[in-house]
Amino acid sequence: MNDTEMLRKKVIRLVLPITFQNFMLALVGACDAIMLGKLNQDSMAAVSLASQMTFVFNLFMAAFILGENMFVAQYFGKKDYGSIAKVVSLVLRLSCFVAMVFLAGALLFSENIMRFFTSETELIVLGSEYLRWVGLSWLLSAISQVYLTFMKNCNAVNLSTTISSMTVIINIVLNAVLIFGLLGFPALGVSGAAVATVIATGIQMVWSVLYVSLRRKELRLSGVKIDSILRKKFWEKVSPILLNELAWGGGFTMYSVVMGHLGTDAVAANSIANIAKNLIVCLCYGLGGAGGIIVGNELGADRFEEARQAGKKLLKASVVCGIFTGILLLVLSPLIVRLVDLTPTAKAYLKGMLLMSSYYLAGKSINSMTISGIFPAGGDSRFGLICDAVTLWCVTVPLGCLCAFVLKLPVLVVYFVLNLDEVIKLPAVFGHYRKYGWVRNIT
Repeated sequence: MNDTEMLRKKVIRLVLPITFQNFMLALVGACDAIMLGKLNQDSMAAVSLASQMTFVFNLFMAAFILGENMFVAQYFGKKDYGSIAKVVSLVLRLSCFVAMVFLAGALLFSENIMRFFTSETELIVLGSEYLRWVGLSWLLSAISQVYLTFMKNCNAVNLSTTISSMTVIINIVLNAVLIFGLLGFPALGVSGAAVATVIATGIQMVWSVLYVSLRRKELRLSGVKIDSILRKKFWEKVSPILLNELAWGGGFTMYSVVMGHLGTDAVAANSIANIAKNLIVCLCYGLGGAGGIIVGNELGADRFEEARQAGKKLLKASVVCGIFTGILLLVLSPLIVRLVDLTPTAKAYLKGMLLMSSYYLAGKSINSMTISGIFPAGGDSRFGLICDAVTLWCVTVPLGCLCAFVLKLPVLVVYFVLNLDEVIKLPAVFGHYRKYGWVRNIT
């Protein structure tokens, strides 16, 4: 078997379960939107805006998880289980601390948070109700994500996917039961969607923790002492990733703020467009995640030329994936528009937004493979911070605000400007990739 065939088998083994896991998680948001849309458009729009807090929380988690991936993949490549336990313990503590801070904010300042996203009174009331409940899921999610990431990196990716998928199925079923009041339960509406998320995430946490505790004896977290050298090394690599996530995510959240002040029709259409993108982009995320693990394993074993060749083939695959996902969204757009209950104005917005999202997906696939996969695998995390910060905060966010609030241009023009970021950064990404600064062993 030649190197290309071996790489293809590794990619398929990793990409399919990771993609499916991401797809199932995105499916929860889709089902929330469809079910809440059956109640009324305001409920769907309010939860879409309130969910931005979950999105921001997940930015912190994404940075911690990328750091965990970075170190665990390379330590697993050299079979250093003691160091893996230290990394997992460190990430677990950080994740729980951040989750507690976000939970306190949701309980104490839910209405203030919603006013930041919209001035519509009904959306503020409904969104605040959702936040006060869903905040409990963040702590449960923090724990489960750390354990599931360990499983993905240590040859238990299929079980990790199974746990996540079953959690999503439970979440969707509970959504229907608690939102509409089925099987004798009270109809809780917006609160029902949040309570369903809390229960499902709790099951996910218990399942993942039990598996690792009972079946993976090499990961013993009790009594683990995290030495200052590892802590310093971890923060050296993760700090740029965290700043990158916050720079990118903060800019993306500003997109929701801009759209949130353009009326409920714009909010509802943007919500559905984002859900459609999130469902299809899972393939790009899966390929990028697999690329990061494969390159990280090679670098951890000091196989630098093999890592370089793998990166080259994976980058080409991401280009093909981006073109495919963009075309797929265009093909599915008429069906998506028919499936949702929106006002005629919101539907008109949605048609245009889905068309513009196709080129966004093409760029997102390449950037997921490089900025979130290949580069961090070799500890190259600073480039992503600079690239995203400049693109978002110096170009698309200021231009979007200018178009929306100063020039008062049509909604679709504003949306077009806000979706340019993934395309604008491509020349810099390709140039940085060819420097091969990411080809190094950080352990």
